[in-house]
Amino acid sequence: MGKENQTHVTEFILVGLSSNHQTQILLFVVFLIIYLLTVSGNLLIIFLTFVDSRLHTPMYFFLKNLSFTDLCFSTTIVPQMLFHFLVMRKAISFTGCSIQMFFFLIMGCTESSLLAVMSYDRYVAVCKPLHYSSIMTHRVCILLVIGSWASGVIVSLVDTTFTLDLSYQGLNVINHYFCEPPALLKLASEETYKAEMAIFAMGVIILLGPVSLILFSYWNIISTVIQIQSGEGRLKVFSTCGSHFIVVVFFYGSTIFTYMQPNARKMNEGDKVISVFYSVVTSMMNPFIYSLRNKDVKAACRKLFRR
Repeated sequence: MGKENQTHVTEFILVGLSSNHQTQILLFVVFLIIYLLTVSGNLLIIFLTFVDSRLHTPMYFFLKNLSFTDLCFSTTIVPQMLFHFLVMRKAISFTGCSIQMFFFLIMGCTESSLLAVMSYDRYVAVCKPLHYSSIMTHRVCILLVIGSWASGVIVSLVDTTFTLDLSYQGLNVINHYFCEPPALLKLASEETYKAEMAIFAMGVIILLGPVSLILFSYWNIISTVIQIQSGEGRLKVFSTCGSHFIVVVFFYGSTIFTYMQPNARKMNEGDKVISVFYSVVTSMMNPFIYSLRNKDVKAACRKLFRR
């Protein structure tokens, strides 16, 4: 059929993670538990940082913003996933797909920037403790958060515009569980090279840039910690950095693998499984790794429950 005889796609069909009914029911239970843990954990962190004065510090200010981002990030994807696990026809309108992709990219890119900002905050706290209060002022913290959100919006606008500016005619089955640019590009009925290069360039800025800052921060933190005489002090910092590094590996490793491929049409079946790590799992892990294991947060929780 010629391109001129094909109609523009008005909706997409999502393949999902599995076509087996029993597997879908099992996945529904698993992802429902993950989503409930994500929502409850992040809401708890947001609430505690508002009501407990001991948590009114730059570190917890960034954690509060990270929790809000994670909450929105997960909500953009998981509720639709849960619904599609229970229905036969997993359809989403072109407009709905566009909106989901736009907000998914905003939250994901903002999280990438926030993780880098938080690593810089820890670098200043460990390596420049005497100057911490003068460097990480309230104004600086607000500007860093605004910058993180602005970078998310800008990258999302670029990626979404280049992806949706393509023509989609005929093919409308997305081999994925949500609308993500690399998966959508495979359905385009015209050359996607410009869109692929735009997404790749944005990936260099929003992924490799923050990763470089994180590696710089942790390298300096480790170099400083090695000089600490107290074995207990070294163990405490290494334990904290190790936990944070797990999040970094999960989030950036899986995201870079997906978005730093210049040719999106070469993506394979396993890519949508890998995307589960940065789109779903990381949002659940962050509250527990960054906050709920912290003694200040534990104390705030005990104080809240005693009330």
